[in-house]
Amino acid sequence: MAASTPQVPETSAEHDARQLHDTHRPVDANEIAIGVIIGRTSEFFDFFVYAIASVLVFPTLIFSFADPLTGTLLSFAVFALAFVARPIGTAIFLAVDRRYGRGVKLTIALMLLGVSTVAVAFLPGYDQVGWLAVAILVIFRIGQGLALAGTWDGLASLLALNAPQEKRGWFAMVPQLGAPIGLIVASALFAYLSWALSAEDFLGWGWRYPFFVAFAINIVALFARLRIVVTPEYTHLFESGELEPSTLRETITNDWRNIVIGAFAPLASFALFHMVTVFPLSYVFLYTQEVPANFLVIEIAAACVGLVAVVLSGYLADSIGRRQLLGYSAAAIGVFSIFAPLLLGAGQTGETIYMIIGFALLGLSFGQSSGVVAANFTRLYRYTGSALTSDLAWLFGAGFAPLVALLLSSNFGLISSGAYLLSGAVCTLIALYLNRHLARTN
Repeated sequence: MAASTPQVPETSAEHDARQLHDTHRPVDANEIAIGVIIGRTSEFFDFFVYAIASVLVFPTLIFSFADPLTGTLLSFAVFALAFVARPIGTAIFLAVDRRYGRGVKLTIALMLLGVSTVAVAFLPGYDQVGWLAVAILVIFRIGQGLALAGTWDGLASLLALNAPQEKRGWFAMVPQLGAPIGLIVASALFAYLSWALSAEDFLGWGWRYPFFVAFAINIVALFARLRIVVTPEYTHLFESGELEPSTLRETITNDWRNIVIGAFAPLASFALFHMVTVFPLSYVFLYTQEVPANFLVIEIAAACVGLVAVVLSGYLADSIGRRQLLGYSAAAIGVFSIFAPLLLGAGQTGETIYMIIGFALLGLSFGQSSGVVAANFTRLYRYTGSALTSDLAWLFGAGFAPLVALLLSSNFGLISSGAYLLSGAVCTLIALYLNRHLARTN
């Protein structure tokens, strides 16, 4: 049975926001792109601030009862909880979306994300409150995961719907620019603080500063995204069914095959995502004498290469198609996984080569991962289906990657982390082979 045309739920606050923009000029794709970039940058900045602290701070502050390796593994286990919580958050916030409106949902989600993130800045240590410190960190991390699910606003889909047919690859990569930008800013902040402060001051209070910055960036992102969400153009697409939040049960029942394929198609890029960001930082910190700030500088330089590669992915996808680009990238990631462990264990020069090649491949593949998710779904289930597939792709591909890679490397050597990455590349190639619908649309 066809779904009826939805009506946009509207609270008094959302009504006032819509009235404010009623006489505003139409929003074009470039404005949507800016809103998307600001929003995704804020999310990834929060993400990387926490990720870096998971290596440099939490093993000492929260898991001081354990040795450095065990403390880092426990820190990565808590890190993964946000990805476990995301599908649950999607179910909760879709209900809020249907009942109260997109603007209300987005405001609650970004405020929860900001509060959960800035609250980490006040985290007490294990030496102060014992296991309560671990419990508090777990609660804040789950709060971040729930909130990240709620920040799904459909702007990436809106951007794709407004893109010309011949520039779909270009506009598909725009949301992904937030990842390298967020990493660059987060890494730069931590590198500066670890350089400028003594180890005692950094662990005492210096590491807390980036979490305050994250809250401020979230506020800016909230207004940038609401600027688009409350406009008549966005409302029209919602009412026409293009951005309708269908229920999870309805979406899974009607589009479960696309959900499965969409979750595994970007697995190579999502696995590589943490293999060049979080995992190498932990390996260098635990197994070398290198100053963490020096590696963060390498990471910043490599992220700049990744930023260029994301942009390049837009041109390539429009030239050869998203499916072909993702297939070639997955194959290249598979080849990279064979010799990557040798590079990471070969000193600073090897680390630099590892990071640059890794980020170049990540940019090309991750730059089009959002295109895979959005392209599979029919109009009625695009919004919810894209949100759910994104949650599952992050969960299966990236959520446990730092934990698994470090655990394997510590027990079986670096070569085992390469095997883990190779498995992600194989899953992507299989999913792309099965995804006949994506092949027909490119």
